Amino acid sequence: MTPRLLRTAVATALALGALGLNQPARATSSDGVHTVRVPDGDPHDRSLAPRTTDPFSLIGVTWDDPDEALDGTVQVRTRSRESGAWSTWRPLEADSRTPESGPDRDRPGVRGSTQPLWTGPSDGVQVRVAGSRLPEGLRVELVDPEAGSDAVHTGVVEPGVVPPAAGPQSAERPAMTSRSAWGADESLVKDPPTYTGDTKAVFVHHTAGTNDYTCSQSASIVRGVFLYHVQSNGWNDIGYHFLVDKCGTVFEGRAGGVDKPVLGAHTYGFNTATSSVSVLGDYSTAATNAAVRASVAKVAAWKLGLYGIDPTGTTVLTSGADNGKYKLGQKVTFHRISGHRDGYPTECPGQHLYDDLPEIRTLAANAGTSAEPAAEPPGVLDEDEDAYEDETDAGEDETDAGEDAGVLGR
Repeated sequence: MTPRLLRTAVATALALGALGLNQPARATSSDGVHTVRVPDGDPHDRSLAPRTTDPFSLIGVTWDDPDEALDGTVQVRTRSRESGAWSTWRPLEADSRTPESGPDRDRPGVRGSTQPLWTGPSDGVQVRVAGSRLPEGLRVELVDPEAGSDAVHTGVVEPGVVPPAAGPQSAERPAMTSRSAWGADESLVKDPPTYTGDTKAVFVHHTAGTNDYTCSQSASIVRGVFLYHVQSNGWNDIGYHFLVDKCGTVFEGRAGGVDKPVLGAHTYGFNTATSSVSVLGDYSTAATNAAVRASVAKVAAWKLGLYGIDPTGTTVLTSGADNGKYKLGQKVTFHRISGHRDGYPTECPGQHLYDDLPEIRTLAANAGTSAEPAAEPPGVLDEDEDAYEDETDAGEDETDAGEDAGVLGR
């Protein structure tokens, strides 16, 4: 090759890389998930150059060994499909763990993973991973919840009015959006649910990532989490039993019967005989609102009430794994409504939501057995969202004032 042709080839390669069109890493895809391998190299620092990708709205990073932790940081930048603008660098929480037992651990293809991040409609990505110990087989998971073989796009909300359970602690089942309504592709769930003993406690989570979503997007976010847990993590189903958005809408999570003690994949070491509810959003940075707190309380009150349990009480659970906080077989006393961080070394469900747990326990205790009003049609979500934003703004103002006074933090 002549020097002139060589210079031209080099310049062309550099231009393609600058445009995000140079993609040396292999990319594969399955229903709703497009994956891109992060090139191997430095054991402490790996990256994926900016590139154009298939459409996606949720992103995460996974690796080969589900028992290996990623001791480091994962940051991503994404490009908006609407504006073409690149986001700032955003972190992915790397404290997710594979379930300690059951089909979600034993299935072939189970992978370690970060928590996913909702990005909104995107078509470009850049990734950097750094740390003292990076696992092998890193790959970027780009999830398009609008794809898939049988995606359903509907906002129908089921009233869910059923008779309360017998006993003094019973409460009405809250209205919730069923799996069919938010669009779960049941063909991806290969194994039947596993059932455990009575539900003794409820763990509260947040999905982390971002609060920058509209409540009309909530069903898409839930579909995205489902696809990430099943297609990317290799689990049998979505890990959470229930999900709640910032407008207070409740979504049915893991299949098997919302009134049954289904084994979940949510709190490593304490998945047995417990339930879970995860709030869409990052409550390390944002305050919750009355709608979120009320919905979490209603779910917990109803679920625990099926067994006549006082939601303000405590219970003793036995750890099913060495999880970094408790040893295998260690007996631990939990509140009946606890935060993820109470059972596992994580910041989840965020300090704001964690600080709300005493109020949520009180709300759950007062849930009673009075009938809930019928669910509003999907068209009212925009009004609920406006109310949420107004209350959040007020809460942020109050938080700022508290910080100025030096009265926050614990």
